[in-house]
Amino acid sequence: MILRLARLFLLIFALALPGLALAQSEPALDYTAWEKVASQAETMTEAGDATQAAFDDIRQKIADWRAKFKGAEDTNSSQISTVKAQIDALGPPPQDGKTEDKAIAQRRKELNDQLAQLQAPAIRATEAASRADAIIANIDKLLRGRQTDKLLRLTPSPLNPINWPEGIKVASGLGGALSSEVAGQLSGKDPYASMRDNAPVIVGLFLVALMLLARGPHWMERLADALEQRLAVRAGRVIDAIVSLGQMLLPLAGVGLLLTALYQTALVGPLGRELLGVIGGVVSLLIVGTWLAGRVFPKNERQQAPFNLMAERRREGRFLTIALSLLVAIQGPLGNWVVKRGESVLEAGVKTADAATAAGHTLDAGFGVLAFPLQVLAGILLFRLGQLLRRHLRNESCDSEESAFRDRLVGGTGNAVIAVAVIAPLLGGIGYVNAANALLWPTAMTLGLIALVLVIHQFLTDFYVLVTQREDEGRESLVPVLIGFVLGVAALPVAALIWGARPADLRELWNTFRSGMSVGGVQISPGVFLTFAIIFVLGLMVTRLVQGALKTSLLPKTRIDKGGQNAIISGIGYLGIFLAAVIAISSAGIDLSSLAIVAGALSVGVGFGLQTIVQNFVSGIILLIERPISEGDWIEVGGQMGIVKAISVRSTRIETFDRTEVIIPNADLIAGQVTNWTRGNVTGRLILPVGVAYGTDTRKVEKILHEVAQNQSLVMMNPEPAVIFTGFGADSLDFEVRVILSDVNFILRVKSEMNHEINQRFAEEGIEIPFAQRDLWLRNPEVLQGRGARPAQPAASEEPPEEPAHRVTRADLGRPQPGEGMEEVENQEDGDGGDR
Repeated sequence: MILRLARLFLLIFALALPGLALAQSEPALDYTAWEKVASQAETMTEAGDATQAAFDDIRQKIADWRAKFKGAEDTNSSQISTVKAQIDALGPPPQDGKTEDKAIAQRRKELNDQLAQLQAPAIRATEAASRADAIIANIDKLLRGRQTDKLLRLTPSPLNPINWPEGIKVASGLGGALSSEVAGQLSGKDPYASMRDNAPVIVGLFLVALMLLARGPHWMERLADALEQRLAVRAGRVIDAIVSLGQMLLPLAGVGLLLTALYQTALVGPLGRELLGVIGGVVSLLIVGTWLAGRVFPKNERQQAPFNLMAERRREGRFLTIALSLLVAIQGPLGNWVVKRGESVLEAGVKTADAATAAGHTLDAGFGVLAFPLQVLAGILLFRLGQLLRRHLRNESCDSEESAFRDRLVGGTGNAVIAVAVIAPLLGGIGYVNAANALLWPTAMTLGLIALVLVIHQFLTDFYVLVTQREDEGRESLVPVLIGFVLGVAALPVAALIWGARPADLRELWNTFRSGMSVGGVQISPGVFLTFAIIFVLGLMVTRLVQGALKTSLLPKTRIDKGGQNAIISGIGYLGIFLAAVIAISSAGIDLSSLAIVAGALSVGVGFGLQTIVQNFVSGIILLIERPISEGDWIEVGGQMGIVKAISVRSTRIETFDRTEVIIPNADLIAGQVTNWTRGNVTGRLILPVGVAYGTDTRKVEKILHEVAQNQSLVMMNPEPAVIFTGFGADSLDFEVRVILSDVNFILRVKSEMNHEINQRFAEEGIEIPFAQRDLWLRNPEVLQGRGARPAQPAASEEPPEEPAHRVTRADLGRPQPGEGMEEVENQEDGDGGDR
């Protein structure tokens, strides 16, 4: 009974499961609330008078809604795929003028209605996401326009003495607000009660803070010196970099303790606490800049400096970096606080339109007067820093292409810094204070970012060298280059923020990057690419494991020859790569059907351009299947002879007997004539020509040659060696020794041994090996007669007498005498007159 009830329950649950999945798959999106937020954002964008904070807030709300809509675009995706498959199973719909069975038509209508119902939530979410994209784009466009207007706004020139009192007015307004707040704090009933109650804590924190600020860097430096004496050079650099962090962290901790002690006194109000926090930020940035200056321009030779500078120049670089860090800190945290509080102080007394206009003029002129001296000082420091970078180029020797490229980057950076150092103060003096600030201070902070990247890269490189125990080789290897590339990519968002990009812009860029781009109807995103890469690599690893198992364990135990084993292993490799690619594409959800038309159009052009590669590829497949040649074969093709070392899908690599490698396209092996000396077996025939002088006993020669051939260990006796008397040559009686070698790879060695033994046996038997005979016919034989005077020359009008040709043998010539010459010597061989 219980079993029946369980089966009934499972049946009811299975029938209700599709409906539950359909009901739960649709996300609960409140489109009424969305419509309200979207309408509010569109109204604000059209008006364009809201503050940036308001726009940022409404933009974030729209971005949150868009994320929900993006997630709802895949609603009912599995059910939609099922219904589409059912519709496809019904076959194509009837064409115009034709009908189909009523049951099929009714079922097709039901499935189409169900499909439309399933697709409705995703379509609505897609529409809402498109509307959200448009609203966000309009808000970003409006805010970027405001930034541009602010940069190009011309304020009163700080060089005009008329505007100097405005700067004093802004500073005095802030000073008055602070003094009023402190006076209010001190006018209380017992303002020092909190200080008395917390006196031990305040004094303790104050003393510890002063100790960390004053002695912390010195302690870390002594620790680094002590560790350097006990560690190797590679380990010393890593430990020095780690210990140097203490030179920064201990003073930062001291600043934090000092601020905590001042807060415990309760003598300052909210404005004073803000100012103390700002001052703490300024001091912290100064400490970080000091540490960074010590790492980029080191005091000692213990650490490797990024720039090639002398000791005095490095000292100047440290001073410039510390001073520039102080100016950046003053302009950054302190400057922003002055602007913010100055506006609130001046706007507090605004009650009429004229007062508002006057307050605006005071703010523009006063802030310009206060900012211009900082701009001039920063310009001077940047100018000198750019000159130091250019001096590095004069001290550096470009011994490689990599160092030359790096030096070009350093030189370009130095030139850009010098240009900014000159242009920015000029803009500030004219009145474009905002543009000068937007150009000058981001440049200084970008230099600090670059310095930080260099320091981190140097530390990671030293750590890699320490782990791998490779000094110069490790520093020039691929890993440090990849580390630098990753650090550079990671620094790009920070650089974008430095140069005025809003965090919302970076988030928008990241969302766009995550969603990917459409290529031919296929959506390519980082997730899709990562899925494809992981599955393809796993498939490739499995293929390599199968190949290794076959090569080392299974195939050697079979009777398949070496060439067949290599063909099987190569075929499994190509099949595995193909299957891995197909499975990876399917798992990543890439639909290649939309690329079929593009691929068909490109195939024609690619076919013409790659026909040679395709021909070689097909030839390689044929070589692997038919195996007319295999690895280890001795072949001769196209005038090249050697041992086959590897057969790939495009070419075959052979090693000649000169130990050189020749790459032969596979098409030449299929279409051309190939001689395989060792295919099937290594036996081969050697034909050795031998010549003896005329008059020699030919039977005796035949016997000697036969004995010489039989004495060679590699000469096979079945078939037995043969000695052939081939004929009567121009200079000799010609014989041939024809033998079959058991291993044709030693043909040259056997030929050499046989020649040695033939020469020895002929010498013992007194058989002469002739050399070529020549007859010389001279047109003027009189030169060989005595040393008397040459015959008189005939007159010009007389015909020269005919001189009979004289035949002179080799013995008649002798050695020519000095001063005697031979003219028009004709070289003629007995017989056919050929030259050998």
